[in-house]
Amino acid sequence: MTRQPDAPRHVVGSPGDADTVLRRLARDGWSAREGFALPDPSWDVTAARLVLHGRIGDQETLALAVLAAARGAGIVAICDPESALGRALVDDLGRLGPVRHGADGGGDDAVADLVPEQRALLDRLAAGDTIAAAAAAEFLSLRTANRRIAEARALFGVRTTREAVLAYLRQRSPE
Repeated sequence: MTRQPDAPRHVVGSPGDADTVLRRLARDGWSAREGFALPDPSWDVTAARLVLHGRIGDQETLALAVLAAARGAGIVAICDPESALGRALVDDLGRLGPVRHGADGGGDDAVADLVPEQRALLDRLAAGDTIAAAAAAEFLSLRTANRRIAEARALFGVRTTREAVLAYLRQRSPE
């Protein structure tokens, strides 16, 4: 069984940026639908390649968008990412996978697409920890750590964890 790639998750600041992202996703075979309530009664809607879009203005809409993303729908949310609601949205979507900001979608910078857990794990691996030690230090199960590292390998387009760590070290911004 081949795994479907993650559904796109975008948080943009304006309707114009949302239109740009939606046009790009339509070219890639995604069907756009306004609003965040899913019409399909089945739980997993990944195969439908459906992207939901709209403005996030309250907690209820935020919850609908996160639920739709968890069920496999793509999300293009119009929300100020610096507001409390925007930060909550980015945090919640980030638990599901990479969240892209703005109409450019993050470009070729895979580091920007990493969730905080992935960054922490890659930092620990770069420092010489084993995956098990890194998982324990980050209070993650070994299975979750392996899954997060596999997602990072896919983001960087590499086959091995060593290659992912090296790509991460090359691309991350100096602190």
